[in-house]
Amino acid sequence: MKLLIAAALLTSGLASAQITLNNSDFADGGDTVRMSSTTDPAIDFLSTGSNYSWDFSGLVGESQVLRSYNDLSSVSVLMQFLFGGFAPPNYQATNLVASEALPLDQMGAFLPVSITEVNSVSKNSADSITSIGISMVVEGTEVPFKSDTIETRYKFPANYGDVYSSRGYSNIDLNPIFDAIWIQYRQRNSNIDGWGEITTPFGTFDALRIRHIIQEQDSIYIGTFGTWIELPIPPSTIYEWWTTGELEPILRITTSDLGGTETVTDIEYRDSYDPLLVGMNELMTEVNVYPNPAHDELTLDGLEIGSTFVIVGSDGKLVQSGNIESASQNLSLTDVAPGSYILYIRNVSGTFAKSSFVKQ
Repeated sequence: MKLLIAAALLTSGLASAQITLNNSDFADGGDTVRMSSTTDPAIDFLSTGSNYSWDFSGLVGESQVLRSYNDLSSVSVLMQFLFGGFAPPNYQATNLVASEALPLDQMGAFLPVSITEVNSVSKNSADSITSIGISMVVEGTEVPFKSDTIETRYKFPANYGDVYSSRGYSNIDLNPIFDAIWIQYRQRNSNIDGWGEITTPFGTFDALRIRHIIQEQDSIYIGTFGTWIELPIPPSTIYEWWTTGELEPILRITTSDLGGTETVTDIEYRDSYDPLLVGMNELMTEVNVYPNPAHDELTLDGLEIGSTFVIVGSDGKLVQSGNIESASQNLSLTDVAPGSYILYIRNVSGTFAKSSFVKQ
């Protein structure tokens, strides 16, 4: 009997372990991490707890990206001045990575300038990871900005039950390139609300679940109009499952509060190289779909005239179809119910593209 009890205890102990995360478990300058993305409006992002088992083995990747965390070895002189070794210690960056931290979809409706290659600038240290600024390319010119108030994204060591809050504030003055000022304010409340074992197509891992609730207020001042315009940024929540040594979450689910309903807007997970997904992702980059979330209209850019499109709902039913009549085309969504959708495009050349969007 004693042997049976001992064996049972040993088996249960091997099933899952409560881990601790440190800064070495997160990507930094020089690291690359492969992530796959998918859509699943019905995915369970709420269930969590102590010694919990999360099963996401049924996820099917739709696109894939190799995320690169660059160091400051090859950045511009201005970037080195703001974030290099001579900057104040809190602003000495350890990596920058392509980011969607700025709501370019909303901003594009007001600024007649091209903003591309937005990067988040971060500092990875023994006790935290902080957002210390951004860089962007405005009309072909790289422009870096320091955050006036530094936002803390993670605190270390990270253990089950930890709770922390942080604020971030950035004043982005686009002069003299264009007479505009962009102000971004973020409030982050984080809670490590689960530990246990997670299974995805990438494997099974001991994990901590971290929930980040983010309230963001963005405003833009256009000198031409002489007024401040508030950008509609809905509250969002990021659910992450982290393990040791993988540098990115095993799974990350992002939701937005759309009309009082928490709606899944993005799902990505650690994955192995898949040439079919990589090829699809490269094809998708040729089609720009905005705004996302959308209201009454969706704009498609970078299209082949004569191509065809269909919009499919989360239930797989056809919602809308038609022909591409111009390189930039507007689609009316007035008769489309709020929810998550996938846009499929068959190009004249016979290739395919697709992009997900949310109708508010």
